[in-house]
Amino acid sequence: MTTLQSVPALGTHPASGSLPSRAETREQLSKATYDLLVIGGGILGISTAWHAAQSGLRVALVDAGDFAGATSSASSKLLHGGLRYLQTGAVKLVAENHFERRAVSRQVAPHLANPLTFYLPVYKGGPHGAAKLGAGVFAYSALSAFGDGVGHVISPARAQRDVPELRTDNLKAVAVYGDDQMNDARMALMTVRAAVDAGAVVLNHAAVTGLRFTKGRVTGAELEDRQDGTEFGVNARLVLNATGPWVDHLRKLEDPASAPSIRLSKGAHLVLKRTRPWKAALATPIDKYRITFALPWEDMLLLGTTDEEYEGDPADVAVTEKDTAQILDEAAFSVRDQQLSRDLITYSFAGLRVLPGGPGDTSKAKRETVVTEGRGGMLSVAGGKWTTFRHIGRTVMNKLAELPGHPLGEDMEPMARLPKKVPLPGIANPNAVAHRLLVDGGTPGPRMSADTARHLATHYGSLSFDIARLANENPALGERIHPDAPEIWAQVAYARDREWAKTADDVLRRRTTLTIRGLATDDIRAGVEDMLADGR
Repeated sequence: MTTLQSVPALGTHPASGSLPSRAETREQLSKATYDLLVIGGGILGISTAWHAAQSGLRVALVDAGDFAGATSSASSKLLHGGLRYLQTGAVKLVAENHFERRAVSRQVAPHLANPLTFYLPVYKGGPHGAAKLGAGVFAYSALSAFGDGVGHVISPARAQRDVPELRTDNLKAVAVYGDDQMNDARMALMTVRAAVDAGAVVLNHAAVTGLRFTKGRVTGAELEDRQDGTEFGVNARLVLNATGPWVDHLRKLEDPASAPSIRLSKGAHLVLKRTRPWKAALATPIDKYRITFALPWEDMLLLGTTDEEYEGDPADVAVTEKDTAQILDEAAFSVRDQQLSRDLITYSFAGLRVLPGGPGDTSKAKRETVVTEGRGGMLSVAGGKWTTFRHIGRTVMNKLAELPGHPLGEDMEPMARLPKKVPLPGIANPNAVAHRLLVDGGTPGPRMSADTARHLATHYGSLSFDIARLANENPALGERIHPDAPEIWAQVAYARDREWAKTADDVLRRRTTLTIRGLATDDIRAGVEDMLADGR
């Protein structure tokens, strides 16, 4: 590993673009009364804070861990219409999902979303026939206005050229459709940045220890900074509980007698090294309702997911041996054995889906957003899908505007009057950004490699030029963190100074891909921790 010289934090003057210190943020949170305090920094809370700030509200957002530190960075990394929902006749839902998917991937964040071709293999004796799946992918593409081409059926031989590890035994045909893919942690961080650009004040690693009440109404929260133990509080006219799997835990602080409002479903995934290049993803039907995915992602292969009820502590969710065996067994329906060796596994992760409370099979439950109001006036919101994160933010804001007594004021700008497709920071054509990075690289720093340029362009967009500037000013920052990954040390400095990274996991798991590649060695972790300490 490269030994880095001490890299001090970027200047704190606003012109430098660096963030205020945690102490400054705590003071800002403590002194003001906010219109809206959002507790929970998953994508649902982030999106709501973004839209609330756009509407002119004074907004604060806090999270006990990192932004997108739990479920929101443990998804299947897809922006999709939901092909399986056609099975239940949810045509309108699929069309709405496609609208949001296209908006994000075309207008809001084309620098963070990538089109992905899906192959849906039809095997002899499988749960669906070729004619049914062919009609299904055609209808699916029609609901997307054929923006990704026309869903159709191809031969097994053609499919195997794009997916060499496709199992062809008893393979009758392959249906083809299109969706999009993302790095969910990067998408969430850019949305946090958009919320801050719109005026929100945010703080991660700040845990709620209690709620503030005024005449029986929830009017804020008591918090503890998990970085140094500092205790402080935030006052707000309205508090939104967007803590995902922990939503009922916070509701108990408001009302110890509150009944459960949700149930949880665990989704586990495996990340493996690829034995050969994949030019398409596999979506393989397991039964009438479930599909298992094999997705080329971040130069790796992502397998999953499971769907089973979870009743434990959300903080303890993890991938078990049973999960690993199930994922590999289900992948084996369509993926050759040599690609499924356990020796190729670099990482595994599990997240918790928040579903409406009530009995029933979690795999058939609707992924709808649940909004409840407690006896103290705190609103709790949970559920939904990554694909519709913008729509969920707008929906929550519309509900807030309709509350009796208008606690947020009647002068709040209605969602209908705001631009519907506000882009996320860094929006740019990633191909153009990568080209610029390669052309401009090496002046005066080391020339940037093609894979690093491409990685920066598709994870930061035009903000990549800020990272390249750091590398030019300090050549050590232009060196790779690990020889087998595209990331450079300038990204660590950038994560520290511009992206709220406070721990090694913040950097290695969510702001870079070192952990998921299995490359977060002890030496690298120590180097990251040293750089983070330089900014304190």
